[in-house]
Amino acid sequence: MDQENRPRRIVPACITGLLVLLPLAGFSQSEKKPTAQHTQIVLLGTGTPTPDPERSGPATAIVVNGTPYLIDFGPGVVRRIAAASQQGVDGLTVVNVRVAFLTHLHSDHTAGYPDLILTPWTVGRSQPLEVYGPKGLKHMTDHILEAYREDIAIRRRDKQVFGVAQQGYNVHAHEIAPGIVYKDPNVTVKAFLVNHGDVRQAFGYRFETSDHRTIVISGDTAPSQSIIDSCNGCDVLIHEAYSMMTYDAVSPIYQEYRRKHHTSSREVAEIAEKTKPGLLILYHRANPGGVGRPNPEQALLEEVRKLYRGQVVIGHDLEIF
Repeated sequence: MDQENRPRRIVPACITGLLVLLPLAGFSQSEKKPTAQHTQIVLLGTGTPTPDPERSGPATAIVVNGTPYLIDFGPGVVRRIAAASQQGVDGLTVVNVRVAFLTHLHSDHTAGYPDLILTPWTVGRSQPLEVYGPKGLKHMTDHILEAYREDIAIRRRDKQVFGVAQQGYNVHAHEIAPGIVYKDPNVTVKAFLVNHGDVRQAFGYRFETSDHRTIVISGDTAPSQSIIDSCNGCDVLIHEAYSMMTYDAVSPIYQEYRRKHHTSSREVAEIAEKTKPGLLILYHRANPGGVGRPNPEQALLEEVRKLYRGQVVIGHDLEIF
């Protein structure tokens, strides 16, 4: 049985004792209920453009004092939120997600956007969705709402008959610049630019929470100094990566593409060595040019661990840290 499909094992007690000393140490929800804490990271989707049934599209929730904040909304995001809610993540419910951040406009990070706008409203969200992201976000939002104009009109009439709120489909789309883009009593969110090839504008995000946790998420990126500057001893760094095993197996043109758009195992290890996060979580295990070829997660993990001695894990959907 390969590494990705074999059943998860409960972490031995001796290792658990070490992990509890680490900030926001993570356990799969299926293995262990999270202990009471103010901040939780929920990996809703850890996938790539490849339609892997085990991994939904990129989406991460940071839940602070029962309030969820969403980063990216790839395919399957609303179903993953519902699954996390059923597994006991306090505050992370479909109707309770009202603030979201987008790293960039690629389809694997945005294909769940219509679902995020419409489904929570259909089942009871009464407040507008606040979304922060790169240039082009407003255009995308306007056209999604236009595409679903007939559905919205029908449901508004139904809700009027039922005497319930009709405006929860509204979206306030905020096109942002680097710096502090959002702040409330739970979090301060800073956006920073990253290098993702010819993508016009791509962001990573730094979350500073009310219980003094610092969480940095890279989004899709080639190695970027901004990530080093934004983490710099952060509690958790969530970073995309590809393995050199898969890099060596693709054509030179795809190797060049990877160097411009993504981060290799060697490079992410170098970033982690410079930033010293309490925990490094690898996600979005991209394999451009290698669709259908082996992409074992253990290869990536071993490559990183050869160069970086800090705590590092591969993220899976619905894991909590």
